[in-house]
Amino acid sequence: MAGDRSPRGRPRPAVETWPGRAGYLAAYDAVLARWPLPVESVDVPSPFGTTHVNVCGPRDGEPLILLHGAGATSTVWFANVGALGRTFRVYAVDTIGDAGRSVGDGRPIGGLAGFMDWLDALFGALDLDGASVCGHSYGGWLALNYALHAPGRVRRLALLDPTDCFAGLRTGYRLRAVPMFVRPSAQRVRAFIEWETANTEVDPAWLELMCLGRTFPGARIVVARRPAPERLRACAVPTLLLLAGESRAHDIRTVSANARRLMPHVVGAVLPGVSHHAMPAARPEQLNRALETFLA
Repeated sequence: MAGDRSPRGRPRPAVETWPGRAGYLAAYDAVLARWPLPVESVDVPSPFGTTHVNVCGPRDGEPLILLHGAGATSTVWFANVGALGRTFRVYAVDTIGDAGRSVGDGRPIGGLAGFMDWLDALFGALDLDGASVCGHSYGGWLALNYALHAPGRVRRLALLDPTDCFAGLRTGYRLRAVPMFVRPSAQRVRAFIEWETANTEVDPAWLELMCLGRTFPGARIVVARRPAPERLRACAVPTLLLLAGESRAHDIRTVSANARRLMPHVVGAVLPGVSHHAMPAARPEQLNRALETFLA
């Protein structure tokens, strides 16, 4: 299966010998199988390793890059690609250094600058002069920072309940997340996400994938830091900010107020009945409609 060896032909021992590998890849493929459009999976080499990208939509469509939240993998867009892939050429990326089919067996990302170099290399390898970029949660942080880094390449920017972009995480959210990093386990991930998504919808197959990926070998998340206010004020990329009405990750009123103060051109909306982690799969009709309208 694609993605089992490095671009240099070396085995990937950490992944190959991981006891949970077979079950994880089966869960990944099960969620990917729910995509309603034919999927072309490609592995893109870079100095940082191999980036796995799931591609769908018309070949002559406007390019749209999707960046998932931490641990969620590119499969998380199963409820959105049917609508977006009607007109856009969709590139759903497994973030390098995170769980998924990308393998960071090259130069370590290290920090934000490394992520920007990685995305530069990805745009180049995919032969994209520009694209719209949509990111959820941590992927929203990556997407916003890339728009600040390379505004000429980002045509439109869609941020879905982005974390550490316009406000910090709630203290209670951080405290509940700590056990997952100190002693990672599927049970701790499940308990955390079930707490955050209480009284809202969460897809069980995707949740299982998230839980299985908690101990993914080599997965490392670069600590997110909010962009400097002056950089946000200088950004002229058309931007959509969609917030989860039931998000426990942060105070969405503070996120919205800060975003409008620092980026007055931002178009914003709150999606009711949706939690942070259940987005983008929960109540996808309202999310897809907002994205299609903005990106068009």
